[in-house]
Amino acid sequence: MSRVEHAPSLTKHRLQVLHSHEPRASKGRRLSGGRAGRQPIGAVFSLPYVAFLAVVFAYPLGSAVWISLHDYFFAAPGAKVSRPWVGLENYRAALSDPAVHSAFLHVLVFLVINVPLTVVLSLVLASALNAAIPFRSFFRTSYYLPYVTASVAVVGVWLFLFSSDGIVNKGLGGLAPNPSWLVNEHLAMPVIAVFVTWKQLGFFILLYLAALQNVPKELYESASVDGASRLQAFRSVTVPGVRPATTLVVILATITGANLFTEPYLLTGEGGPNGASTTPVLLMYQKGLEQTDPDIAAAIGVILVIGVLLLAGLQRLLLERNDAR
Repeated sequence: MSRVEHAPSLTKHRLQVLHSHEPRASKGRRLSGGRAGRQPIGAVFSLPYVAFLAVVFAYPLGSAVWISLHDYFFAAPGAKVSRPWVGLENYRAALSDPAVHSAFLHVLVFLVINVPLTVVLSLVLASALNAAIPFRSFFRTSYYLPYVTASVAVVGVWLFLFSSDGIVNKGLGGLAPNPSWLVNEHLAMPVIAVFVTWKQLGFFILLYLAALQNVPKELYESASVDGASRLQAFRSVTVPGVRPATTLVVILATITGANLFTEPYLLTGEGGPNGASTTPVLLMYQKGLEQTDPDIAAAIGVILVIGVLLLAGLQRLLLERNDAR
């Protein structure tokens, strides 16, 4: 067997040896710091963010749970009306609604396309941008630009590209789908998934670029000495070296994808065609504000939060289990 074939295993062994000391150090820090840590003043500095979380997240979530358990309806400001307790009736109504089933299925299709595409493209492009390539600053800025641009502005560009007489269909000629992309029930959600992947790519590339700075250069030098190719070094050094960042990217992409609203609202005209791109958050908007059923909309929201927490917890468990092997 040649030295090249040995290279990934040797490099992986060195990476494991290097990282094997990290948990002990962390444990030592935890033991010496106690519950408040070595710098208790840090807890004081974090209080404003805790207050922000309580006001922006905890209070609305608690209100949504309360609304979902009552026969809630909108009333004039200051009017005193009775909103009786209905228990889980709103949850039964939401779970028996075919529109709710379709909305969760649509967002599942979105996540299956968006999350793997985001992880692979972000890591590959971050690795390329971390190397000494010409115009590196230009490329870094170019990838980040869509992320900081308003969705309304970039949606207009994609509507121009993927409309029936857009550039994409003109380029494909006879191969263009009929009906066209955004008015096709089978293609609308995949196009939205690709759009969101492209728009958010700059942020996730930034996370991977930060993670790549912590991968020891000695590991790449060892892989090179062992005769590993660039692809072997990427697989044996880069991928395991940025695994904590991958866990973060997967969880963040899942959470943001599950809360999808703006893109289907703008790209396909409130979840069209025929509701094929309706998401749970968009359905909450339609039921809560347009159909004046805020109690059922709140029940959908609570179900979505529970589903996202379970999915994110499962992803973290699986990724950390693979990391521990």
